[in-house]
Amino acid sequence: MRAFLRAADAVEEIDFAHTVWVQEVRNVTYESEDVLDEFMCNLASHHGEAGICADPKYLFRSFMNLGARLDIASTVQAITQKFEKIHKRNQRYSFVNNNSLERGVSLSTIGAASQRWPDRLADALFQDKIDLVGLEGPKKKKLTDMLLSEDETLNVVSVVGMGGLGKTTLVKQVYDDPDTKKHFESHAWINVTPTFKTEELLKELIQELYKENKQPIPHIDSMDVVKRIEEVQRCLKDRRYVIVLDDVWGVHAWKEIKYAFPKDACGSRVVITTRATDVASASCTSKEHIYNLEPLSKEDSLTLFCLKTFGGKPCPDHLVGVSDRILKKCAGLPLAIVAISGVLITKDMTAVSNEWDQINRRLGTELEDNEILKSTYKILSLSYNDLPYHLRACYLYTGIFHEDQPIPRTKLIRLWIAEGFVEGKEGNTPEEVAESYLNELLNRSLLEVEERTSDGRVKSCRIHDLLREIIIRKSRDQSFAAIAKEDGGSWPEKVRRLAVHNMLQYIHNQNFPQLRSLLVFGVEEPLSRSSMTSLFAGGCKLLTVLDLQGTNLTKFPSAVIKLFNLRYLSLRDTMVKKIPKGIGALQKLETLDLKRTLVSRLPTEILKLQSLRNLLVYRYEFEGYGIFNSKFGIKAPKGIGGLKYLQKLCFVEGGQGNESILSELRTLSTLRRLGVINLINENCAALCASIDKMHLLHALSINSLKDEILNLQHITSPPKSIRRLYLMGKMNTLPHWIKSLKNLVKIVLKKTKLHNDPLKTLEELPNLVHIEFLQVHNGEKLQFKAGKFQRLKLLGIHESESLERVIVEESSMPSLERFFIESCGMLKEIPSGMDQLHKLKELHFVNMPRELITTIQLHPREGKDYKRVSHIPDVTVTYTVDGNWEIERLSTTHQHRNSQNTEMKKRINDLWEK
Repeated sequence: MRAFLRAADAVEEIDFAHTVWVQEVRNVTYESEDVLDEFMCNLASHHGEAGICADPKYLFRSFMNLGARLDIASTVQAITQKFEKIHKRNQRYSFVNNNSLERGVSLSTIGAASQRWPDRLADALFQDKIDLVGLEGPKKKKLTDMLLSEDETLNVVSVVGMGGLGKTTLVKQVYDDPDTKKHFESHAWINVTPTFKTEELLKELIQELYKENKQPIPHIDSMDVVKRIEEVQRCLKDRRYVIVLDDVWGVHAWKEIKYAFPKDACGSRVVITTRATDVASASCTSKEHIYNLEPLSKEDSLTLFCLKTFGGKPCPDHLVGVSDRILKKCAGLPLAIVAISGVLITKDMTAVSNEWDQINRRLGTELEDNEILKSTYKILSLSYNDLPYHLRACYLYTGIFHEDQPIPRTKLIRLWIAEGFVEGKEGNTPEEVAESYLNELLNRSLLEVEERTSDGRVKSCRIHDLLREIIIRKSRDQSFAAIAKEDGGSWPEKVRRLAVHNMLQYIHNQNFPQLRSLLVFGVEEPLSRSSMTSLFAGGCKLLTVLDLQGTNLTKFPSAVIKLFNLRYLSLRDTMVKKIPKGIGALQKLETLDLKRTLVSRLPTEILKLQSLRNLLVYRYEFEGYGIFNSKFGIKAPKGIGGLKYLQKLCFVEGGQGNESILSELRTLSTLRRLGVINLINENCAALCASIDKMHLLHALSINSLKDEILNLQHITSPPKSIRRLYLMGKMNTLPHWIKSLKNLVKIVLKKTKLHNDPLKTLEELPNLVHIEFLQVHNGEKLQFKAGKFQRLKLLGIHESESLERVIVEESSMPSLERFFIESCGMLKEIPSGMDQLHKLKELHFVNMPRELITTIQLHPREGKDYKRVSHIPDVTVTYTVDGNWEIERLSTTHQHRNSQNTEMKKRINDLWEK
């Protein structure tokens, strides 16, 4: 059935009858999944019991389950009959041919090709001069400079961005510009389709070149691909040419045609527009030739909106609010702004209009149903329709997250795995495969990076509001997922996944017999007094995902332990204190997220969860302005080493009585991240021996108990895969093995009180991008030597009480972008060598002596060190005056002073989090 659905779903956009038929296939597949899990739920408890024939208890249970067995048998029979009817209907109308089904190939390009026409309509939308708002000026000049540069080698220039940004429009403006026409001798514009054939594309290119020269076109049809490539080369040889390949969908398209372009030293250019970043990377020899087209700014969006809606006049005051909300959803997408303006001008503008509010609230429906907006819907849908089958469910899933919040990468990946979206791949963990899925969606411009970690990993992502509206609509149509939020609305009868936004009242007294996932966002009402228990009683026994993060929950919901099928359970950011012994019944559980709860101990029954991959149980207590004072984890139960699939274990106690548990950790050979707190000296050897066996470890965090020595010298074979290292506790010297961690990108050292200079150890590590020191060094000087730390981007030095000088030698830290110095009371002047850190964007002095400020004199700009920092866009000095925090900030464009205590707290918290 899944193979059948895979082939059928790929062409679901062909016609209405086919769409209905695909939905029937999907519904039967859902029913099949349900009956299989129902069978497991009712009967798995008896699997493997010894002596079952003679056991009276087993016979009694079997008798009691007879009704369930008969129900399941009847359901299976009914499903089989349904599927046979669907299969016969397919044979009658030929929705999916047998070859496609047997091969299991994706036919998404058929669906995409059938809707190819809207892109050309999009071009028509942008022909008016006023529609070029935001694409003229700097954007056009930047692309023009790329094409008309003096570089005589053949350069490929790629313009990349999501559909509807105006890539084609911008390139067309530059391509048609008289200066461009004069600069090149030969010109051609080729539209590339997802289903292109190399020989046809080459044929079209040859025809364009011959037409331009007004020469008779040769008999191309008799030529094979090689002959056609040779003919293109002959036409372009020793000529300065510009060729545009518009809307290239895959790397294979470029690889199959690139040999047609001669590499003569004539200054020729090939311009590619694409939605996929891998196409841009594969075609361009330098990142400098990749033009990432950004959405319109707020100012340009408003200008374009007013031009199209009000004829260039300002937005009327009574429509400002709703206009802002509509523009927020457009998020700088010119195609959407123009199309929605075309709808709004047909509505009443003379008063506060309900029609405008309806357009805003029902934008997803309007996109598909409104004749003016249909083309926008189809253009944006092209990227979804071009997705391979295994990525479609992953992408639809992103629509369940709250529209105003970024999507955390790690959470999304764990949810995909729990939902069963991630296909097995030999030699890769499910997490690694899921990571590749996420990268593919980012590459296709279907998701955008919201925030990265200091070492370059994606921390969170976001989906464009209009794309989100589209996939929410698709999710509802496919009974894939539904969202319950303030504006009410209905959802499919057989909804599989339900996301509750802000209020639970919309799911009170509801029955969801086929519900597989329940995710709650922003709900503040107390769950212990809500309808949560009745919800589970209403038929959610096959629930796979339960996410109650951030809810007002004080007790572990007792109904949860009956959810046999549960794979993902998050109680993060709740007030839950205790986990019941019944947790052992959730034997399919893969992720147990208890981060920032009050749980301090787990029952031994947790060891029954042999599928567990992520065990997150810890919280912080903060003091001051964002600086955490204490970290709390759990006392791991004996036998923790038996959870052989664990990928992440944070944080386990390393204090008195935990030596045997730390020794057990050596059996966790698949562990990627380990966190240990309150480690005592006598247990260090046991922990070190275990770490020696963790060959796949990526991140290691170890905190010693207060006043205990953190002795990690016993590690003899450190995991070469470690990329992030967090150490907190007294050390006389850094462990010798740190020098061997050539893959290390981030190191955080706190309260180590080293006697020797830590930089002598770290300067040999080639890939470090982030260093954070807090009470690390007892010395008076930190010296960053010439030529060292070539990739370092972020440096933080905090609470170094004896530090008097920071020296940055020439060519040291050439990539540094952010530099924080905090609470270093003996530091009387800014670090030397600041003027040669040309990439430095932020320099922050927090809680520093007043004398330091006078050397810079930010406000009157008279300080002797002002010129040493004037090239840095953001310089901030924070200090206290009479107990109140003050901030002075120097910018290349403006200065401002803010002495409000609340603002200062937020600023420091933000800096610390970053």
